[in-house]
Amino acid sequence: MDEYRSSGPLQPGDRAPNVVLDAITHEGKIAIDDFRGRKPVLVGLFRGLQCPFCRRQIATMAQLKAALNERGVESLTVVNTPIERARLYFRYHPLPDLLAAADPERISHRAFGLPNLEFTEDEDDWPHKLSMQTAMSMRVEMPGELPVPMNPVEASEYLQQADGYEMTEDDNRMNAVAMGQLVGEFLLDRNGVVRWCFTEATPDGRNMFRAPSPDEVMSAAAQVAH
Repeated sequence: MDEYRSSGPLQPGDRAPNVVLDAITHEGKIAIDDFRGRKPVLVGLFRGLQCPFCRRQIATMAQLKAALNERGVESLTVVNTPIERARLYFRYHPLPDLLAAADPERISHRAFGLPNLEFTEDEDDWPHKLSMQTAMSMRVEMPGELPVPMNPVEASEYLQQADGYEMTEDDNRMNAVAMGQLVGEFLLDRNGVVRWCFTEATPDGRNMFRAPSPDEVMSAAAQVAH
């Protein structure tokens, strides 16, 4: 596809661009246009599998798959992890019926307008730049997962250890170029038009490291189901 760039995250009413990616959970390709004209689809665009917050968001999205399918809504998970690394991960951590695609170049993230946040020494220009001082002042609250609110680095290290996740060369390579890649979920109707979204790129940054509640997702799905 031609390189597509958006000035910000796609919003309800915007037409989603077609993106063609390598399928993780089966052979071949997956494209946004595979669903256009057929059924609505919830598209989750995440960082690489090395991100413990994203792994949890992916698992939550997978848990909703059956309920979404009952409403005639498909779901597609996209990770910026190289295809072989992603296939190996899901082989050992299977999520039933997960439809997933690999996007190590983050083509889909750019196409849907999700910025790759640059960490700086002292400059803040959200959601494009964030100083380390500001980043370290943030607190991640995950009751049941974290014993106390922690800054993002502490929280990530704690979750990685709790998961026993071992970083690979592919993981480190993805982190080097896209540690600050912002993520989001976009619900497209059967015509490929965005009807609902939840992204980390909100003006106040309140959604960082958060996922929409299942009730919020299902409520949105009810509006596009036929």
